[in-house]
Amino acid sequence: MNKHKTAHSVEIDAIRLDKWLWAARFYKTRKLAAEAIAGGKVHLNGQRSKPGKEVKIGAQLLITKDLYQWDITITSLAKYRRPAKEALLLYQESQDSLSKRQKQILLNRENKTQSDNYKDHRPNKKERRQIHRFVRQ
Repeated sequence: MNKHKTAHSVEIDAIRLDKWLWAARFYKTRKLAAEAIAGGKVHLNGQRSKPGKEVKIGAQLLITKDLYQWDITITSLAKYRRPAKEALLLYQESQDSLSKRQKQILLNRENKTQSDNYKDHRPNKKERRQIHRFVRQ
């Protein structure tokens, strides 16, 4: 029988909030996670928190990142950063949060395609003449 515990089989009761966010792949580095927490982008159980705050299974997190928002419940703790498929098992997202985020993603895609039509377009000779005529009037 193997008496050595692997790094992944160690049971823990609590972990720092910034470390959990990093392990769950919400942020690329612990420093970015700590800055987001300090900046009020992450709320633990409905309140602002500090990066060193210990989180336990069952804690509620509200994470705001870019234009998106996650409302999640921690279901598991991890000391180490694991692959993305395993990171998804560390939390459970509320159905309401998931639907809001998917709507926001669709809205952003629509806005991007509309703005792409005008992006990187320099006026040609005819359009420049029209612009000059309009400005003179």
